[in-house]
Amino acid sequence: MRLSGFADRFPHELSGGQKQRVAFARGLINHPRLLLLDEPLGALDAKLREEMQIELVNLQQEAGITFVFVTHAQNEALALSHRIAVMNRGNIEQIDQPSRIYGFPKNRFVAGFIGKTNMMNAQVLETTSSHLRIILSGLGEMTVPGKEGTHVGDKGAIAIRPEQVQILPYTEEAWIKDCFRGKVNDYLYSGDVTSYIVELVNGTRIEALLPNSTPGQAKSFEVGDSVLVAWKYEAGIFLNE
Repeated sequence: MRLSGFADRFPHELSGGQKQRVAFARGLINHPRLLLLDEPLGALDAKLREEMQIELVNLQQEAGITFVFVTHAQNEALALSHRIAVMNRGNIEQIDQPSRIYGFPKNRFVAGFIGKTNMMNAQVLETTSSHLRIILSGLGEMTVPGKEGTHVGDKGAIAIRPEQVQILPYTEEAWIKDCFRGKVNDYLYSGDVTSYIVELVNGTRIEALLPNSTPGQAKSFEVGDSVLVAWKYEAGIFLNE
């Protein structure tokens, strides 16, 4: 645990991260087949929490013991897990690899609970083995990848992650087939990215994340700007009601 230099210290003389390492050592010392960790990082500040996430991954690999990690922090679950079970009122909604949970949620609850997502009500107009043709209320038609077990007339929602939404100047010709008009309603600068809220013509608000790749750049669009929002075909996922 890299604590050999702290053996003579009292508990109150240890930092939060050092105390956590002691707790992990106590849990691992008898080499259990399985270790339950119930929100072990919840009381730590953001920087220490991130450091301890790396520690946990390394500990699990070195010890070779299965960790069951309980957390309400979605990013933490995605970063630490080999498999995730998303629970809702005692029922398991989906068990899968983190990338599958995030990229291919089973239903609205999973899509909304793990990470941020945009959801718009939709109805299926046509189904094929490769794609679905759907209609978004007040916006128009679009196509999304096919989904087994979906039928014409099914109602549900389209889920699209904010980082997959493109914002284009209104005067620019859209280079993606599915695009919709809107106006920038608000934005939030977070250092590495700026989050834009765009209100579409039907009143739906959609979030888009744009990286701030230019030094000092805080935003690319102003509140009130007319824009187009678009996304690649494979970004949209149809979720049944």
